[in-house]
Amino acid sequence: MSEPEDRPRDGGLVARSVEEFVAQLRGFTDRATRLAAGAMPAGLSLPRLPSPPGAMSAAQVRSVAASVKAQRQLVEGLVAQLQAFDEQLAVFERILEPLVEWSSTWARLEESFADIVRRAPTDREPPPP
Repeated sequence: MSEPEDRPRDGGLVARSVEEFVAQLRGFTDRATRLAAGAMPAGLSLPRLPSPPGAMSAAQVRSVAASVKAQRQLVEGLVAQLQAFDEQLAVFERILEPLVEWSSTWARLEESFADIVRRAPTDREPPPP
């Protein structure tokens, strides 16, 4: 079944909530007026009004915004540092490439000399007596 078109879907719930809030506010105002006039008994105290759920003061919102901005600036700084570090690593990598090649060549040269040195004593003639 559909709701009548002249009534909003949650209109009844919202209207009831507003009416309850207004009634509570009137009751609080009446008690405050009686208290100011001295009609309130000494043992009774007025209830504290709770802050609305999720409500934040302007200072709190500014603080959160400043914190988010500071964190984003920190991330920007970290990104810049990482980019600089990456560039340094790229340079270091280019420097290491010829050293790796030279080291490999040197290792092959050492192996060939080691083979010659190991074979040399067996190929020689015995020393004269």
